[in-house]
Amino acid sequence: MYFYLKNLTSTQQIGALFVIVFGLLLLASITTFMLSIREYSDEAKADRVRQELKNLNGMLRASWVMVLVFWVGWVSGDWVALTLFGFVSFFALREFLTLSPTRRGDHRSLVLAFFVVLPLQYWLVGAEHFDMFAVFIPVYVFLALPLVSALANDPLRFLERNAKLQWGIMVCIYGMSHVPALLMLRFPGYDNKNAFMVFFLVIVVQVCMVTQHLVSRKLQRPAVAPAISQSFNWRSWWIGVLVASLCGALLAGITPWVPGTAFAFSFIACLAGSMGHLVMKALKRDRGIPSWGTQGKSVTGAGGLLDRVDALCFAAPVFFHSVRWHFGV
Repeated sequence: MYFYLKNLTSTQQIGALFVIVFGLLLLASITTFMLSIREYSDEAKADRVRQELKNLNGMLRASWVMVLVFWVGWVSGDWVALTLFGFVSFFALREFLTLSPTRRGDHRSLVLAFFVVLPLQYWLVGAEHFDMFAVFIPVYVFLALPLVSALANDPLRFLERNAKLQWGIMVCIYGMSHVPALLMLRFPGYDNKNAFMVFFLVIVVQVCMVTQHLVSRKLQRPAVAPAISQSFNWRSWWIGVLVASLCGALLAGITPWVPGTAFAFSFIACLAGSMGHLVMKALKRDRGIPSWGTQGKSVTGAGGLLDRVDALCFAAPVFFHSVRWHFGV
């Protein structure tokens, strides 16, 4: 498959991936639909299967959305892709903060986060100021936000309130902005096919999460951290990471790498994404909620978006800076 993809022109690669990816997603969606209308004599088993299918459908919807964003970004250009991912960051942050209580003294900080920090971060990406883009939020924003909150003259739970906002900005804006940042890197000898790197990252992370979820349901192993996640166990985690890494190796033909290197970078992305997903589950348990959305529909109208992209938000910065270090760009 590596040599087949490598020998295709860019247009042929796009066509092949379009058929493969949308074909597989369509097949998976049809299969889950057929299973959902199947009748079971055991009501308890039927409820269990329906719940598993509901979780799987959520992951499939997320895969459809992320792949569609990729194709729209590819067709429309880099700045359209930046805008689309900017909206993803906006709704994800809105979802995060809606379930994290705020006070009147936080209003200035919230305005700063949504209408100054977010557009500035994505502008830095589009302008290819990678050094500033990498430190803007962790350094400048993290120092500025507490100052703005302090000027609001509200010391009640000051540290807790600022920590929540900073966490939301790091995950939803900083992490997500690294996905379209891959479009702006200049890889040697890659002929400006950067959108394939975005596609590569999204696919391997989604394959990892879906595989880990399906395997954990089948194996029913003891959870590593049951108070945080009943489904996370080391065996399903290893299987999910390895399957996704092998998928990345098969897709090496659309990257600047040979299969072994693609496997290694897929492993790095999946490691960061899956562990980040566990961290986000811990945050949800702290808030006393099962998901960022309620019954599949978030309180912000974003449809439980953060549940679907949290792994990507953690994987993207690790993958981006690893790739940048590897190529020295």
